[in-house]
Amino acid sequence: MPWQNNGGPWGGGGGGNRGPWGQGPRGPGGQPPNLEDLLRRGQDRFKEMVPGGGWGKRGIALAALVLVGLWASTGFYRVDPDQLGIVTRFGEWVETTDPGLHYHLPAPIERVQTPSVTTQNRVDVGLPLSDSIRSVRRESANESLILTGDENIADVAFSVFWVIDDAGKYLFNIENPDDTVRAVAISAMREVIGRSRLQDAQTEGRERVAREARELIQSVLNAYGAGVQITQLQLHRVDPPAAVIEAYRDVQAARANQEQYRNEAEAYYNDKVPQARGQAQKILQESEGYRQQVVADAQGQASRFQSVLTAYNAAKDVTVQRIYIETMEGILRNMNKMILDGGNQTQGVLPYLPLPELGRAPGNPAGGQ
Repeated sequence: MPWQNNGGPWGGGGGGNRGPWGQGPRGPGGQPPNLEDLLRRGQDRFKEMVPGGGWGKRGIALAALVLVGLWASTGFYRVDPDQLGIVTRFGEWVETTDPGLHYHLPAPIERVQTPSVTTQNRVDVGLPLSDSIRSVRRESANESLILTGDENIADVAFSVFWVIDDAGKYLFNIENPDDTVRAVAISAMREVIGRSRLQDAQTEGRERVAREARELIQSVLNAYGAGVQITQLQLHRVDPPAAVIEAYRDVQAARANQEQYRNEAEAYYNDKVPQARGQAQKILQESEGYRQQVVADAQGQASRFQSVLTAYNAAKDVTVQRIYIETMEGILRNMNKMILDGGNQTQGVLPYLPLPELGRAPGNPAGGQ
């Protein structure tokens, strides 16, 4: 394709026989100029721009100074608000920088890493991948099966949440943080569940298991110098394996029924036994009252007899008369009485005064003599 100079992409609209670089004649027959000639002309123009007209000492020094400046400018770096800067010098950790703009010696002398220290990381154990935030390597298919303290097998699923506490230790003391936290979490949970009964871990001991496991994980990571802070351990489930879950539920239902029947029996016992004890106490009190009454009555009669005997010994005639009168009074108190006056008898007629009928008559004072 011949070079065009009539307003083409390199012609600029000028006339004459100028090439695509705006200078020099076109080759014969409309061919472009020689490439070697173009390179030589470019070198000549660059030499004119360099002081002294060539690559002298001043030019080399200027070029070297420019290269050094460009290399030194690579040492500027920025740390975001959620990060910390870890500066290493030939691989050795020498400085930790806060968020902002900083400078370090350019590579390969010093390098900088900026891990995020506020990101909430999560490690899941015993959960399907669809329930996990990230896909992590599973140690085995049965990693969530743990032997309990009462020799049962529990299928335990939990999540561990952690953040970077010390960025330097985090970068240089552990090689793979996720795998390390996960392995420590599984080991700690096996230890805690191994000291617990299955039923306790499912019910009232659930919070204790989570707390002890989190504390144990943190202590182990601190011993490793991992620079990791465990913020939360969430216990999702503590169940028997799926193969025996139905039988286990039947056992749990039977235990619940047993507990219900025991509670009902205790309620019946608590209702009937106090009533029986109350009735027994009532009978005892009534018996004690009757005993005291009989004893007191006997003692009263004995005292009365003793007083009568004393009076009889002092005045026998008077005492006998008084006893006779009191006895007759007691006998005749509730009997109907009739009084006959034998001094006014008539021939063949027995005087009779109906005292009981008179006593029952209206307006007559009650009581006959």
